[in-house]
Amino acid sequence: QVQLVESGGGLVQTGGSLRLSCAASGGTFSSYAMGWFRQAPGKEREFVTVISWSGIRTYYADSVKGRFTISRDNANNTVYLQMNSLKPEDTAVYYCAAAVSFGDIATMRWGPAYEYWGQGTQVTVSS
Repeated sequence: QVQLVESGGGLVQTGGSLRLSCAASGGTFSSYAMGWFRQAPGKEREFVTVISWSGIRTYYADSVKGRFTISRDNANNTVYLQMNSLKPEDTAVYYCAAAVSFGDIATMRWGPAYEYWGQGTQVTVSS
C-alpha cells in the first residue's frame, strides 16, 4: 500500500509561483508513474500532469503547459510540481496520485488509471 502526502500549497498572488511536493511511502516509488490532478470548488477533478517511472516522459494539460513542470526524485521518493505564472483559475485542491501503468495521455488523464491518491493540498491564487 502506497501512502502519498502532498505539501507546499498556500496563498499566492497572480503571477506568482509555488512548488508542490508529494512524498511517497510504503511502496517502490520508482515503479509508479506519478500524476497531479486538481479540483476547484463546484468543478470536477481534472488532470494536470503526469511523469513516467524514469522521469523521461511527461504529459501536461493544455491549461498548464509552459507554466507548470513536473519532476521526480526517485532517491527521495518525492514528486514535485513547480507552478509558475499562476492565475486565479489555478485555484484548487491539488492531489498527487500513483499509477502502476504508464500509458498514453488519453489513459493517464483518466483518474481511475491511478491506484493511490493523496489527501490534497490547497492552492489559492488571488487576483
